[in-house]
Amino acid sequence: MGLQVSVLSDNATGAFCTLAGIIAVVFLTAKLTTKRTKLDAIPNVRSSTWLGSWWDAIAFMTNGSDIIQEGYEKYKAAPFKVAHMDRWQVVVSGRQFVEEMCKSPDDELSNLAAANENLKFEYLFPEVLHNPYHIPLIRSQLSRNLGVLYPKIKDEIVTAFEEILELKGNEWKSVPALDTIQNVICRATNRIFVGLPLCRNPDWVALNIQFTLDVVKGGIIIGLFPKIIAPLVARFMTKVPGSTRRGMKHLGPVVEKRQKYLDKYGNAWIDKHNDLLSGLIDGAVGPERSIKHLTLRVLGINFAAIHATANGGVQALYYLAANPQYMQPLRQEVESVVETEGWSRDSLAKMHKIDSFVKEVHRMEGIDSLSMMRKAMKDFTFSDGTAIPKGACVSIASRGIHLDNQFYENATMFDPFRFSDMRDEDGEDVKHQFASPNPEYLTFGHGRHAWSELSSFYYLPSQAFFCSPGRFFAAHELKTMLAHVVVSYDIKLEGSATRPQSLRVGTANVANPSAKVMFRKRAH
Repeated sequence: MGLQVSVLSDNATGAFCTLAGIIAVVFLTAKLTTKRTKLDAIPNVRSSTWLGSWWDAIAFMTNGSDIIQEGYEKYKAAPFKVAHMDRWQVVVSGRQFVEEMCKSPDDELSNLAAANENLKFEYLFPEVLHNPYHIPLIRSQLSRNLGVLYPKIKDEIVTAFEEILELKGNEWKSVPALDTIQNVICRATNRIFVGLPLCRNPDWVALNIQFTLDVVKGGIIIGLFPKIIAPLVARFMTKVPGSTRRGMKHLGPVVEKRQKYLDKYGNAWIDKHNDLLSGLIDGAVGPERSIKHLTLRVLGINFAAIHATANGGVQALYYLAANPQYMQPLRQEVESVVETEGWSRDSLAKMHKIDSFVKEVHRMEGIDSLSMMRKAMKDFTFSDGTAIPKGACVSIASRGIHLDNQFYENATMFDPFRFSDMRDEDGEDVKHQFASPNPEYLTFGHGRHAWSELSSFYYLPSQAFFCSPGRFFAAHELKTMLAHVVVSYDIKLEGSATRPQSLRVGTANVANPSAKVMFRKRAH
């Protein structure tokens, strides 16, 4: 009987997937055709025919960065559009467009709606979408208390490297760079999110690293189908429900223990944890207090925080390992600052070369070719007359701007101290910092949402929805990691002196996932 039920279940699932596939083809054809006519005044990068646009959409899935760059160079500050499988994407550049997008209210151009457009959060995280109480909590309790929290971040980065590398004597050890940095960043982030010892639990770390891929894939799959069956697709064709159950096994006992002490001691609980989870528990009301809802929220915030930060960390490691001549000036700066002021948020701010190195890495190898994704909530018109119809998405060609000689001298050359030199030359200390966005540096977006954005077609909108800990948190993690590496280790690339090339998929620019970096304890 059990076998029969299993076979019937498999058959039902297979039938559903087949039917869903047929519906998806019909749905996408109708959707792309309908939206095109509303954007006819904006030129395409490539084909202008219906069939050609479908071919362009397929090409965009694997080669989107080059297509965006082609449009940037062809139209130079003028709007253009590119075809996706399910819609058209408008792309703009230039200071005027950036400023107008920044100033537009959320009821005209919405980054929250863009997040939902790309990743279908309304089906994957409906509870969080309708009650984002965590956003003011993160702004008030996390972002503004980085000075107090910094010793924990630093301690976890140091401990994570020691435990992952396990170096002995003067040996060189080769490790997969992406896996290593993802683990370090995940542990440091969760030291602030859920505290010890859970932040060091291998399965919890692995879950949060994998969860981003589950969400991105789930959003793509759901986007292939009409809304009427989207809830079923989210339930049966994505991994988010299973990942949530896995997370509940880890977070459940922690939440139950903390709720027990809160119920017993209330505000008199002197050993109360100073982390994000405690704030979420305090702010939760009614069903939000359930382990499932708290787990979804913590996983979601991790999703917004980990991968883009880790990607930048890996890229910085690759650049440093491929350019050992920069190790000594970085070491001298870190040692000089730490000798007089120790490790703190304030001392980190005085490491101008470290800051510049990280910023230049993101300029050269940002995680995406697009930034500041917005969805038009009503018909919107730029000052030059460009009309964005309701429902269409628009974004900035950030990679094109970052690599434009008009804005940066020798823009395609890696100059690690470019921004620290600028700080010395013009005396504008804040303007050239890594965490300071402007219309020509869009790693974190720009304007009122910049504090929560980190450039990426997929990751950037998620920052707005889940409220990433923000650019200052990311900057602290990345700069602390780099500063710790340069004073504690010697590094080099395994078997090559050439920096590992990034992997480009769609508009995303991902650090080489297979390259290895060799570490040894620093030789004094």
